[in-house]
Amino acid sequence: MIQLNYRDPRPIYEQVKDGIRKLAYSGVLGPDDKLPSVRELAMKLAINPNTISRAYKELEQEGFIYTVTGKGTFINQEFDLNDSRKEELWQQFEKAAKGLLEMVVTEEEMSERVRKLCKTLDEGTEDAEKGGSTDDSGK
Repeated sequence: MIQLNYRDPRPIYEQVKDGIRKLAYSGVLGPDDKLPSVRELAMKLAINPNTISRAYKELEQEGFIYTVTGKGTFINQEFDLNDSRKEELWQQFEKAAKGLLEMVVTEEEMSERVRKLCKTLDEGTEDAEKGGSTDDSGK
């Protein structure tokens, strides 16, 4: 299930995109697996359908998903899950790491931060597999 964090500075549609990507990268969604309809996912996540529509539109423009009129939206089997997005993220990581090193952050500080992040993500994956979504808004 896709998790939303209302305290995350990223827009909700970006979190939805990342959630779908994560489900595909982790093997929960495979090539040609059908995604929920815009309305269905919006209801599950309790957000505006336009938000889901925007996420789907951008993922389709990236080639990550495709839509068959009257059938639904599916994970694109042709999309290279292991290279395209990974390279983009490595570039962002390298830019951020360079900035931190320029600010005299030590290699050990960065390593510890990455370890904490990995631990947090592992715990989040376990929660997602249990079917919960995070809603820190108090709703």
